[in-house]
Amino acid sequence: MRIACCIWALSGAETDQMRDARELGFDWIDIQPGNLRTLESRLLAQELGLRVSCLGATFGMPPGASLDSADPSTRETAIAHCLSALDHAHEVAAQLAYVVPGQDRSEAGLTRYGEALWRLAERAAQLDIKLAVEHFPGKALPTADETLAYISALGHPNLYLLYDSGHILLSGEDPATVIFNADDRLGYVHVDDNDGMGDLHWGLLDGVMTEEALDDTLRALRDIGYAGALSLELSPRLPKPGQALQDSRDMLLRALHRAAWD
Repeated sequence: MRIACCIWALSGAETDQMRDARELGFDWIDIQPGNLRTLESRLLAQELGLRVSCLGATFGMPPGASLDSADPSTRETAIAHCLSALDHAHEVAAQLAYVVPGQDRSEAGLTRYGEALWRLAERAAQLDIKLAVEHFPGKALPTADETLAYISALGHPNLYLLYDSGHILLSGEDPATVIFNADDRLGYVHVDDNDGMGDLHWGLLDGVMTEEALDDTLRALRDIGYAGALSLELSPRLPKPGQALQDSRDMLLRALHRAAWD
């Protein structure tokens, strides 16, 4: 099982973030579209033995642009941004990219978002990249259950769910039930904790997540044969984000051992 870290949890220049991630024991990183754009950063990643697991395609979206916008021009701007991000994901050998939902929960808004997703999923398939949608409280697809139903209804074979443990804590869904329902539509996993009220991206077991819930989550992932990464998505605003990443990685390793994950 691969354990990755979202590199944006770490401070400093990109090269410092990569060095810190490697020093913390990570071989895999998640990046944003602006990362690994220079020869210097790519050579350093190669030197450090860092590989890209996933790219968040909707990070850095131009102001006002969204995939569900009612304005065709701003919607096309958002789609172009994500298509460029997918091309970059291919260049850095990322295995998966993901997008977040828009804000418009109306039927028309969800239809527009679905049309954009279809185009992105087609391009991702051409690049041999999986495209996932992250369930996101406060947005148009706030629960994992709704997100799964939505991508199932769209019917594109290259659309998956990005499961986020912190968002599950906010929506009150049962982790194992969500994972079993997703089955082979589960594309990626973010792991983080919070206080049950805000999307705070704390280290594991620093909030309302329990060791039992973490173990149940990993056993469910094991049982469906999940082969992706467990990616720690922690906040850069934590007092000591590097320490939180290291502690959370150690907790995941112990939990994987308890789950008898080979």
